[in-house]
Amino acid sequence: MAPTAITIRHRTIYRYRTPVRLQPHRLVLRPRESRELRLVGAELALTPEASVAWAHDVFGNAVATASFASPADELRIDCVSRIELDAPAWPVFSIAASAVVYPFPYSDDERTDLGSLTLNQHLDIEGRLRAWARGFVMGDRTDTLSLLKDLNVGVWSGVVYEIREDEGTQTPVETLSRRRGSCRDLATLFAEAARSLGFGARVVSGYLYDPAQGLTGSAGAGSTHAWAEVYLPGAGWITFDPTNRSVGSANLIPVAVARDIRQIMPVSGSYLGAGDAFADMEVTVSVLGDASETWVA
Repeated sequence: MAPTAITIRHRTIYRYRTPVRLQPHRLVLRPRESRELRLVGAELALTPEASVAWAHDVFGNAVATASFASPADELRIDCVSRIELDAPAWPVFSIAASAVVYPFPYSDDERTDLGSLTLNQHLDIEGRLRAWARGFVMGDRTDTLSLLKDLNVGVWSGVVYEIREDEGTQTPVETLSRRRGSCRDLATLFAEAARSLGFGARVVSGYLYDPAQGLTGSAGAGSTHAWAEVYLPGAGWITFDPTNRSVGSANLIPVAVARDIRQIMPVSGSYLGAGDAFADMEVTVSVLGDASETWVA
């Protein structure tokens, strides 16, 4: 089956009541290439003009730092990426024999290299998260992939998806208590629950490609999205999207991976100016197959 050609257009606009001096902004917008994703091209346009320095962070994500010379009352960031996506809808994972049954030990090298990705990032003083996660372990010897699939469905069935416009991510305990959360909240809950069971896990930010407009978390034909990955020997990093109870990378376009979702915000930065200078912001995302691409300038 031929890869799917997709164009992603991501626009962010910040408006200010008076001109402000923009401090360097960190931009994480370039799709992350892999065996299943080929980056054909990427263009970044900034208004006002800025000098842009590219680098790879500790996780191997492409990060642009934009530095501005002149004050402005509006900051416009446009990123256009063209990719070819070739992720199977029903992937088969070649998990090493040593890891097919849970619990299993990572090798010394794997545990050293996974490092903090095996450690919980949020306080769970009462052990509520771990107790909840342990509820998915069906006996002393459990099929590893089945356990993770059950955990993925458990997040999906136990937490109602909601769009949250406010910044930040709920702690896993908050999400369990509220039983409501955004895709980034669900991804964080899944990753932290997997870590509490001894797995190496990381969170992923990117885009959801949804031409049929039937997936949760999709606005129109696509949107920004967050999910998680778990490392299993032999298979490597396996994708879990608890928002849609799916396994595998079909319909998912990764931009960045990290220990914590706050490390891979698409746009982050600050300004020098009056305390009430900020007026509003606007984010527009289009994720469309090339044959159906439309964009309003």
